[in-house]
Amino acid sequence: MTRIPPDPLVILPGFMADARGFMPQIVDLGRDRAVLLPMATRAEDTVEAISAGLLPALPEKFALLGHSLGGAVAIDLLRRMPERITRIALIATDPLSEPPAAAADRETRLVAARAGRLAEALATEWPEHCLAPTPWREEVSALALDMGLGLGQDSYLRQTRALQRRPDQQKTLRRIKLPALILAGRSDLLVPLRRAEFLAGLMPFGQLQVIEDAGHQPQLEQPETVNDALRRFLAGPMLLK
Repeated sequence: MTRIPPDPLVILPGFMADARGFMPQIVDLGRDRAVLLPMATRAEDTVEAISAGLLPALPEKFALLGHSLGGAVAIDLLRRMPERITRIALIATDPLSEPPAAAADRETRLVAARAGRLAEALATEWPEHCLAPTPWREEVSALALDMGLGLGQDSYLRQTRALQRRPDQQKTLRRIKLPALILAGRSDLLVPLRRAEFLAGLMPFGQLQVIEDAGHQPQLEQPETVNDALRRFLAGPMLLK
C-alpha cells in the first residue's frame, strides 16, 4: 500500500529572525515531512503585505507554524485562504492590534536604528527577562541578537512598522474551524500567558500548551518539549470542514 506523505509544514520565523530561530524544529520535523520557510519578495511593512508576498511560494495544501510576527502573518494567511491550510500552530503570537502605548515605545527604538544603533534597539526589544532563567539563556539571547543584526536596519524598520500596524484578527480566528495549537512560554513577558489563553479561546478548536522553563522563544529554550508537542499535533486527527 502506497503511503501518503504528510502535508508539508510551512514555518514563518518571528520578528527579526531567520531559519535559525526554528532550526531544532526544522531538523526534527523535517525527517518525515517537507519543511518550507518561504521568503517574501518585496519590501513589505504591513502584515497583510507580507502574507500577500508569500502566496506564490506556498504549496497547495500545508500545515502552518508561526512565531511572533510570523504568527501574525500566519493568521493573515488563514484569513486569505483557509481552505489550503490543514492545521496551524502559533507560538508567542498576539492576535490583537498593537496598543497605542506599545506602538509609541517602538518609535524610540526606530530612532536608534535609523541612527545606526541597531544593536541597541534590538537589545531593548528583547531584554534578558523575556527569556526564562535557564543555563542557556545567554546563548539564546545571543542568537536572537545575531539573527537581528544579520537581517539589518531595513528589515528592522519594515518589521517594526508591520508590528505597529498589525490588524486585530479576532473575527478571522473565531470562524476558522481547523486544528490549532497555541504554544506559550510560562515566563514570556512580551506575549504573556493570559494573551495566549485568549488566543486559544478564540479558535473553535484551539488548544493551549504551556511550555515550562521558557519565555518568548520556547522553540529555542525548550526545543525537545516543543518538538514533541508539534509532532503530536501534526500527527493528530483532521477535522471535517
